[in-house]
Amino acid sequence: MSVKIRLTRVGRHKDPFFRIVVADSRYSRDGRYIEQLGFFDPAKGIENAVIDEEVTLKWLRQGATPSDTIRTLFTKKGLMAKLAESKKSVKGDK
Repeated sequence: MSVKIRLTRVGRHKDPFFRIVVADSRYSRDGRYIEQLGFFDPAKGIENAVIDEEVTLKWLRQGATPSDTIRTLFTKKGLMAKLAESKKSVKGDK
């Protein structure tokens, strides 16, 4: 089972709004998901995206693969740097 972190569209026609979710890659874009990590409104910009950082980092450490858009969003929010830092500190402890 390949787990991905991706966007699920929930907005109305010509007014997109997205949930950031963890889902099995075999399910459709707007289908079932395992857990919701936050939400993103493109009209308000990446700065206003709401993400549960603790749960997101847990999923990334367990091997969930972010989509290209999500990777960009996480990089701008500083989550990818936190993930790299936590991996570096775990390697340093051993």
